[in-house]
Amino acid sequence: MPSPLSADRPAPHPPEHDAVATLIDRTRRLRGDVNAVRRETVPVDDEDPQARWQRALCDLAVSHLDNLGAHLGQLREGLRPQVPEQLRDTPPQDTAARAAEEPRQGSLIGRVGSAEWNLLTDEVSWSEELFQIFGRSPEAGPLSLDELPSVLVPEDQPLLTALVTGCLVDGKPIDGEFRIVRTDRRTRTLHMMGEPVLDTDGCTASMWAVLRDVSELRRSQQTVRRSHETLRRRQDRARTEHRMAVELQQAVLPPWRGSSRSPSRGAGALDVAAHYLPSESSSLIGGDWYDALDLPDGRTVLTVGDLTGHGIPATSAMAMLLGALRGMAVAGIEPGVLMGHLNQLLETSVQPALGSALCCRFDPTTGVLAWAQAGHPAPLLFRAGKGRPLPPPDGVLLGAASGVTYEQDEVHLLPGDVLVLHTDGLNGHDGRGADPDALLALAPRFARAGSAQECLRTVLTEFGGTERLDDACVLVARLGA
Repeated sequence: MPSPLSADRPAPHPPEHDAVATLIDRTRRLRGDVNAVRRETVPVDDEDPQARWQRALCDLAVSHLDNLGAHLGQLREGLRPQVPEQLRDTPPQDTAARAAEEPRQGSLIGRVGSAEWNLLTDEVSWSEELFQIFGRSPEAGPLSLDELPSVLVPEDQPLLTALVTGCLVDGKPIDGEFRIVRTDRRTRTLHMMGEPVLDTDGCTASMWAVLRDVSELRRSQQTVRRSHETLRRRQDRARTEHRMAVELQQAVLPPWRGSSRSPSRGAGALDVAAHYLPSESSSLIGGDWYDALDLPDGRTVLTVGDLTGHGIPATSAMAMLLGALRGMAVAGIEPGVLMGHLNQLLETSVQPALGSALCCRFDPTTGVLAWAQAGHPAPLLFRAGKGRPLPPPDGVLLGAASGVTYEQDEVHLLPGDVLVLHTDGLNGHDGRGADPDALLALAPRFARAGSAQECLRTVLTEFGGTERLDDACVLVARLGA
């Protein structure tokens, strides 16, 4: 094809061969660097939208660099590269068949082709690469401007007509994309750039164009968009679920975040403070709970628990369980029997789950704390500057077995005693749950504290900054003098 010339501007000088070779070398090195980043930093996880999106971005970058390398390679070889050596001695019919084959992935041949349509002589000139892009045999000849729309996808034909008309009539440059259906019935996306070539009188003599097969590039871009949309939708769902879980949790757990004092009777007032600590490694809310409920007869029920799972299912199951626990506590059901009912409720729920729980009922007239547990860490009792875990009565995890019986135990509390109830994520950075020795070491500081809130601040100072694998709750009850 003759070089595109215009009457009012000279043809640009071609770049030097060595300069193009240097650019090709830089492109290859950059492609290797992108591949190294993909291997070393992008996780291979088809289930993770974030990983899929990152991998798609790397693939798109590689595709861009492959295209750049292909263009520079053709520039180095010239606008009309020689026929590949393996085709030079090939019979004409075999040459035509090979020219119609799909270009190899990453091949420098067949990525970009050029064409010129002479309006004065009706001659059409196509480069060999353009025949390969269209999957058309050179023996069949190039397509004229009138014939070209016939190989386009029907809905793209008006676009090409508008581009060609604007170029020939109004002298506008061509810059657009359309889809063609090759002779092998494969659909390819082409990007076309071209200009009118003017004669000495300023009239349009011909139209030249460069056509690039951008099918792989557009597929890569679509993969990036789809992956990004999937990631965005998943993030939106996660934020929505987190917000709903937080709202549900806040609606169910006691509204107080400081101390709650039960009526002062008999042995003294029970001062209670509690706090919820979210997980540092997950944005989802878990099924942990705490509660302090003053009963109509003056007694107080203290409870903490933890259900498996996160998000809306865990918080909704927690709300159901805590509501049932409150109702049975108000009805006067003993902690051991209450645990059995909770086990049956969880076992027969629509969304079965496992959970641990601790239920204590304190009688201020006698100073007796009756309690039962279901696979949960025992309460820690602090007295006179020393601490110890209470011996746990028998009790399996809620939802683990049918028809089990939960034992109940009692302990007498003295004025000044501090009781700490917690879930096992309090300082479980290693996945083994809270370390009772670390909590028991706080006994001297509890002895100097004047309130449950002060004791709670001591616990939060010690464990609040810990990177936990799971969320946690801690409840502190102090019996006043």
